[in-house]
Amino acid sequence: MLTAKEIMTREVCTVREETDLKELAALFVEHNYKTLPVVDAAGRLVGVVSQTDLIEQDKPLHIPTVISLFDWVIYLESPKVFSDEVRKVSARKVGEICAREVVTCTPDMPVEEVANLMVEHKVHLLPVLDGDRLVGVVARFDIIRTLGR
Repeated sequence: MLTAKEIMTREVCTVREETDLKELAALFVEHNYKTLPVVDAAGRLVGVVSQTDLIEQDKPLHIPTVISLFDWVIYLESPKVFSDEVRKVSARKVGEICAREVVTCTPDMPVEEVANLMVEHKVHLLPVLDGDRLVGVVARFDIIRTLGR
């Protein structure tokens, strides 16, 4: 049974939270990356950033609907969602747009389980962690490549 460590990419391009979004865009274009792991100064995984995260900056900002009743203002939508949208639209660094809740796998996880995680969580790349250390990534393409073996 194949495991993540047998199909993962070991030479992983990563970005830091401080990485400028222009630099991130250049990496996506130059290397045709779709998603990149975000690591801290010690190399520990803190999130992932995708092309979608970058593109979301260009979407129009939706102003929440409110009702004014006497002296009250009642939000019909979550003010937190609006706050998150404002943060993303005005972001300049990777740390401001990256996803912090990351689905990961271990080097010894069977490929079938890795594939199930990708499908279940609708992700295209899983960081492979040995403890808290990033040792590789498994992309959907890595799994597809194993089907041809």
